[in-house]
Formats: sequence, C-alpha cells, structure tokens
Amino acid sequence: MDLKSRLHESLRGARETNRSKFEGLTEYDLRRPLTPTGSNLLGILRHLGGIEHAYLCETFGRPLPPPPLPDDWEEELWHNGDMWVRSTESSAAILSWYDEACAQADRTIEMLGLDAPGEVPHWDEAHRSTTLGDMIVIVLGEECRHGGHIDVVRELVDGRAGPDHTDFGAPAKWQAYVTKVQAAADLHATT
Repeated sequence: MDLKSRLHESLRGARETNRSKFEGLTEYDLRRPLTPTGSNLLGILRHLGGIEHAYLCETFGRPLPPPPLPDDWEEELWHNGDMWVRSTESSAAILSWYDEACAQADRTIEMLGLDAPGEVPHWDEAHRSTTLGDMIVIVLGEECRHGGHIDVVRELVDGRAGPDHTDFGAPAKWQAYVTKVQAAADLHATT
C-alpha cells in the first residue's frame, strides 16, 4: 500500500471511530457540555466537518454547500462558535453535513496526488500554499486529537469507552483499576 492509501485509510478509520460515538444518544446528550470548557459531542463533530470542508475541499477548489450554521456564525467563528449547537439547529442536519464533508474530502483525495497544490485562504498570506499530502496529515491529526475529546465526552455521557473497553473486563475490574489509580494519586495529594 502506498503512502497516500495508508494516510487515507487512517483518516477513514479515525472518522469511523469518531462517528460511532454518536450512536444511541438523545438530543440532550449530543449537545450538553461536559467539561469546564463546554466540550460537547455535536459541537466537536461540527468543528471536524468544518476542518474536512476547509482543508480537503475548499483548499483544492472544491467548495461544498455551506454547513448548517446559525445566523451569528461569522461573528462567533473564531470564538468557539463552531463548537456548540444552538437549540434551533438540527442534529440530523449536522451529522449529515459532517458525513457529506468527509465524502467530498474523500473524493478530493481520490482525485489528486499528494503533491497537488492548494491554498488555505484564511492562513497568513506567506504560508497559504500547501499540498494535499500536508492537508491530509493536518486533517488526520485533527480527527485524532478531537477523537480523544469525543472519547472522553462520550464516556462522561454514559460510560461508553473505546472498542476494547470490554476486553479489559467486567465493571468490577474497572472499578478496582480506578481505585488503584486513585490510591496512587492520593499519595501525592497536598494537604
């Protein structure tokens, strides 16, 4: 398998893992913030769809229809405006748009070579020029980095962890493990 195929396969795998974390959840669980910085599942996925769209479609002259965004999108873009979902926004539309952004990004990857030139319009003018290979690496990194966020938030929602979670053992084994980790941390607690 050549480098482009390996990178593309890794990107598809990261997306598939991320997308699987959205199964079986209520609207509330998809949207609710579960970290001090407001991380929520649907917002993270919308952000990832925007990354796929910007870096693997627009950068190579393949714009998509705009994502489902609220009226105040432009003024909030650089202030986490893409990292949450308003009550009036459809989760189905956001999930569908992410899937379409990924499908279009796949078409870009299939059409072009790793050295195909592109330009990222929102980057500093001196650094806008790039290649498909560079963009695949960047998007793969974003899917993996935010995939970690998705894993943690999903676990906070209902305890569902990664695909190998049950390989470790029953809930009692996990509780014993967490107790051991906490005991080690407690030895370093400040008084």
